[in-house]
Amino acid sequence: MNLMLPDSGLIFWMTIIFAIVFFILAKFGFPIITGMVDRRTKRIDDAIAAARQAEESLAGLAKEQERLLEEAKAEQKRILQEAAAQRDSMIAKAQEEARQAAGRIMDEARTRIREEKEAALKDIRKEVAVLSVTIAEKVIRKELSTDTGQMEHIDKMIDDAAGLSS
Repeated sequence: MNLMLPDSGLIFWMTIIFAIVFFILAKFGFPIITGMVDRRTKRIDDAIAAARQAEESLAGLAKEQERLLEEAKAEQKRILQEAAAQRDSMIAKAQEEARQAAGRIMDEARTRIREEKEAALKDIRKEVAVLSVTIAEKVIRKELSTDTGQMEHIDKMIDDAAGLSS
């Protein structure tokens, strides 16, 4: 018995056992193994497709976010411009109302000053008239206190009347 060359009967039985094991594996084992590999490959492909889809979705969301951000900035700019225009309008309106109110106040003050001036002049004229009458009364009493003064006064009045009539 040679260790390098096996016996022909051993080769025969080994070949039959190999064929039976190969047949059993080909019939039952390989389909299960290839099915598991196929399912695993399909799951990996599905996961890759889902990852690509999620990546595309995220890119779309990023673009949408940028667009919304730009819209928000444009809206903010528009609102700020409207607020500035409204502020300027309110300031101009308030200034115009203040000018009109100042004009009315000035007109009222001028009218009041003129009225008070006229009233003061009227009072002064009244006082002057009263003082003039009082002074004239005192002068006439002094002049008419004597008989000669009365006669001179009467003569003077007659001369004045005669001078006016001529």
